[in-house]
Formats: sequence, C-alpha cells, structure tokens
Amino acid sequence: MAFKQRFVAGLAWRIALLLLAAFAFVSALRIDGLAAARLLAGLACLATIAGLWRYVQRTNIELARFVEAIRFGDFSQSFSERGEGSGFAEIGEALEQGMQRLREERRRLTDANRFYEAVLDDAPIALLTVDGDGRVELANKAARRLFARHSGVRIEDFTIYGTSFAQSLSDTAIGPRLVPLVIDAMPQAAMVSSATVHRLGGVVHAVAVQPIQSELNAVELAAQSDLVRVLTHEVMNSMTPVTSLAHTAAELMGRVDASADPAIADARAAVETLARRADGVMHFVQSYRQISRSPQVRRRIFPVLGWAREIEALFRASEPAEGVRFTLSVEPEDLQIEADPDLLSQVLINLLRNAAEAAAGHSDAPTVSLGFAPTRGGRTRIEVADNGPGIPPALVRDIFLPFFTTKAKGTGVGLSLARQIVLAHRGSISLEPAEGGGALFRILI
Repeated sequence: MAFKQRFVAGLAWRIALLLLAAFAFVSALRIDGLAAARLLAGLACLATIAGLWRYVQRTNIELARFVEAIRFGDFSQSFSERGEGSGFAEIGEALEQGMQRLREERRRLTDANRFYEAVLDDAPIALLTVDGDGRVELANKAARRLFARHSGVRIEDFTIYGTSFAQSLSDTAIGPRLVPLVIDAMPQAAMVSSATVHRLGGVVHAVAVQPIQSELNAVELAAQSDLVRVLTHEVMNSMTPVTSLAHTAAELMGRVDASADPAIADARAAVETLARRADGVMHFVQSYRQISRSPQVRRRIFPVLGWAREIEALFRASEPAEGVRFTLSVEPEDLQIEADPDLLSQVLINLLRNAAEAAAGHSDAPTVSLGFAPTRGGRTRIEVADNGPGIPPALVRDIFLPFFTTKAKGTGVGLSLARQIVLAHRGSISLEPAEGGGALFRILI
C-alpha cells in the first residue's frame, strides 16, 4: 500500500513537470526571438519524458531481472534499494527477500542431496542402476566393493558373476528373489530386488543385491549343531548303561569260562564283541560332540609364507605324506592374512592328509599342492589340490555334511569341522575338479 501511494505521488509530480515543460515549449513557440528558450524548453520536455519513462519502466526492469536470475539459476543478484526513493525501496526489499528465500531453498536442497547421497553411498547393501540402454552403474561403495572384478558397463559384462545374476539385471520384476552369485569363483546366494525409478525425465531400474550366503550357512550350521547335540545326547544316554553292562557281562563270562564248554566260550566271545562294539559306538558319538560347538576364532594379521612352511613341515612328518610330492605356492611372498592361525592350520592339515591319501591310492606319482593368493576383492584364496580320483559329482554337495564319509574307517567329522571353522571366519569353502583330475578345495578368507 505504501509503495502504491509513493508510486502515484511520484508519477503525479513527474506528469506535472512534463506538462509544465510542454506549456513552456508551446509558449516559446508563439513568441518570436526566443529560440534559445524554445531549445531549453524542448530539452526539458525530452528529459522529463525520459525520466517519466524510466520511472514507469523501473518496476518492469527489476521484475524482468528477477525472472532472468531465476531462469538462469543466478541467485547472486541483489535487489536492495539504492536510494532512489518514491517507494521503490519496498519492492526492492520484497524482491531481495524472495531472492534470499531462493538462496536458502537451494542451500537446503543441496544439503539434503548431499545427505541422501552420503546415505546412499554408505548403505551396506550393494545398489546398481540400469538405464533403458542397458548401461549398468554401480551406485554406492558396497556395489563397487562387491563388483570389483570386471570391466565394462553393459549387462553382458556382469556374466563373470554368473549368468543368472546377469539375467536378473534386465529383469524389471519388483520383489526380492534368490539368485546365485559367483564372487572370486565361489558360488553363493544373494537376495536381489529391483524397482523402477524415474530420473531426469527417464526411467531406470534400481537393483539391490544382498549376499546372504553367510546367513544361510549360519542357519544351516545351527540346525546341524542342534541335531548332532540332540542325537549324541540321546545315544550316549542309551549306550552308557549298555556299554557298562557289556563289560560287566564280559568280565563275568571270563571268570566262569574254563574252556571246557564250547557254548560258554561262544557266549563269552559274543559278549566281548558286544562290549568292543559298544566302546566303538561311544567313541564315534564322542568324536561328533566336537562339531556341535562353534569354534572360537581369535583373528590376527600374520605373514603367510612362514606359517605355510610350518604347515608343510607338519604335513611332511605325517604318515599319509610318505612318497607324496608336495608343492607350496605363496604369491606374493609378503602376503598377509587375517585369521586364526591355529584353527586354519587344523583345516589345511586335514585337507592335505585327505589329499595325500587320495593321490597315493590312485596315482603312481601322487602330488599334493597348497597355494595362497590375494583376490581383487581384498580377500585371500587358499587352494588344496591333488591328482587323486576326485569326488564324484553326485557326492560333491554331501561331503561337508556331518556323518558323511567315503572312507571305510572315516567318521565324517573332518570336512564338516573344516567347513565350520572356515564359516566361523566368515569365509567360504568349495570343492571343484582339479586340472588334470583330482580334487581342488578352494577356501576364501
């Protein structure tokens, strides 16, 4: 309201001044000999018209400058009143406040974008985006760490992580699904979900990838441990009195057997056999009790080479190593690993003994190898290979199960316990055919 009143007042006196200048000019035209007065009156009219035009256009100019600043995103413009009066201070202040509000809004949006970008980049789940042309972008740190083993941005470039996973990138279905994922040649399960996102006038598919193999392994091991604990408890409760009675009966039969009655001798032999078999069952159950308890991992960082040579020495001193050629590879020689050296030594010595037994019983030149190498993902790959007969494909999925063994005198504890130790390190272990035959155990720590 104040601006309107001042604007009208300023407009009125400028119009009055223009009329006065025009009257003076017309009067000078009527009187001869006033050429100089006519010139001055004409100049006054022109100056008054120019001032009136500028006065009327000033608001439009300021508004146009304001709109141009918004259009080009130039929020550095200032509209503060520069002392020209006539109420323009109010409109200048209003435009300045509007510009200040836009500056604050831009700052708020910038801060919000930075926050959301930080949240997205530090999210623990790997996020990828796939645009309409099939271009894949790793959207955060988790994705860049998980998918650091390839080059290229096409969907086809991601087949290194498994054909099924690469196909899931082009699937626009919304909802989680279980997809096999291959990382450092180790297959594992991952939960993959996708959603359609509109961005910058286009449509992209956001894909979330969460490896869950460690969680599945933990559930499986917990179920196996519970099963073993219940079975061993019930078997021991049942077998303890049987074992005691069998030994007592065998002792009593020994006292009355004078080798004169064949029937008594046969009964004594049967009772002694029963006692020995009962002891064997109890020993079998006792051996399985150790896999019902999760191993306690004490991690530390240590150099691999010296530790691996200790494992080699222990292996060469064992009976299965006799006549077996052993090779050790550590690349690079200064490689370090973060693990529990004692537990991991137990795993590797067990695998090496099994490998030596398999190779010695199959090949004229039995060979066992142990290798260490880093992966592109920052982990360590450990491989134990032999030139034995290998494992039949039908049995590959069963060899790590408790109670399962292919040896006549095996207990089925070794590989199951080895898997428990590796998984306790949040690692993975798998079995593959070795080059030229035999078995290859690959551990990723």
